[in-house]
Amino acid sequence: MLDTHGRKFVQPIIKYLADRCIRAGLSANQVTIIALLLGLSVPLSIHLGYSLVGAILLWVSGLLDAVDGTIARLKGSNLFGALMDITFDRIVEIGIILVLAVKYPENNFLFLLLASSIIISMTIFLTVGTLSTKISEKSFYYQPGLAERTEGFIFFTGMILFPQYLKIIVIIFILIIIFTAGQRMAEARKILK
Repeated sequence: MLDTHGRKFVQPIIKYLADRCIRAGLSANQVTIIALLLGLSVPLSIHLGYSLVGAILLWVSGLLDAVDGTIARLKGSNLFGALMDITFDRIVEIGIILVLAVKYPENNFLFLLLASSIIISMTIFLTVGTLSTKISEKSFYYQPGLAERTEGFIFFTGMILFPQYLKIIVIIFILIIIFTAGQRMAEARKILK
């Protein structure tokens, strides 16, 4: 929801950073790889006990994840870059879920449900994006929903910084993802005829 409706407010910052990266000679794919490396440092930071650093790195990684797409749109789309972007996003999420599962094993069933709900929602999202003839500024149709990337960052940040509320944060996140999957399935039924 925040990506769909709030992007216009942060896009000037993202565009400024994209222009700076282009001037520095960085391609969209290179920025995607930098975002992945920063994203992979999040679970490492959490594991080493630097939760605040991990949360900050998560948001910087997310910012670069938005910058790479803007670079791709400015310089021309790269379908392999889109694949890397989507895959690397999931790798970072998996890393965070795994390190939290190791750190807080009493919640492993909830982490399993969280991973399952993400898989279901992303399957719908990617399938509709591939099959739909609707156009968006991204390399495929970007189906809006209650839980988008920014909402995920908010919930992951909550899990990282407030482990005393981990169970309730994960449960709420699961419910929001399931709701989003339902939203996307309902829209898919209308547009995929």
